[in-house]
Amino acid sequence: MTGSPVTRVIDCHVARETSEGLEFLLLRRAPGRADAGRWRIVTGKIEDGETAWQAALRELREETGFEPFRFFAVPYINQYYEWQHDRINAIPVFVALVDDGSPVLDKEHTDFRWLPVTEAVASLLWPGQRDGLLAANALLTDDGDASEELDLEFPTRSKD
Repeated sequence: MTGSPVTRVIDCHVARETSEGLEFLLLRRAPGRADAGRWRIVTGKIEDGETAWQAALRELREETGFEPFRFFAVPYINQYYEWQHDRINAIPVFVALVDDGSPVLDKEHTDFRWLPVTEAVASLLWPGQRDGLLAANALLTDDGDASEELDLEFPTRSKD
């Protein structure tokens, strides 16, 4: 076994604020893709030379066309053992706040839906992604200062 966890992929939850509260975006995987027909979040591989947060922003843009107005590192790591390669994956989790609207889907997805946190969690297959969604929701709804510390600044936007 590799001995230590490998960080090679990211998870990125997408949220919008509505009059009813937060809603989270789920994407239906296209036929011929891993998890075809299942509801998923934005995920993807970290490319050479990228940081995990840069990969998350790139994947968000590629899979949905969204540009977030706030972007956070969630204080949660999704982990799982990949038996085919005998490695432990340590997956950084992010959450993007976006304006209301419809995503522009890439070829990996055929449909989308916005759901309240409880329905979104119930729609996800993977336990680590469900837990990551709960952690993202807690970060966005907590009245504490944690969200300010975990709000990433990136070149296309600046804090007010």
